[in-house]
Amino acid sequence: MTNAELKTISYANYVKARDAKGLNTNQVADMAKIPSSTIYDWAAGRYMPKTDKLLAIAKVLDVTVEMLISEGE
Repeated sequence: MTNAELKTISYANYVKARDAKGLNTNQVADMAKIPSSTIYDWAAGRYMPKTDKLLAIAKVLDVTVEMLISEGE
């Protein structure tokens, strides 16, 4: 899997988990105490959030980092 494919798959998994919680991106960023630009840059495919930010996002969404980055979700 290429890095671009991983970014796309993981962002799609993030959106599913975020929507399941009834949150928007700004709410997730606020709750995770990260800049909303981190998530918006991820959506735009500019880069994948670093592990510490993925952990914070996963915690807010009550999912694992593995769920966010796995192809099967």
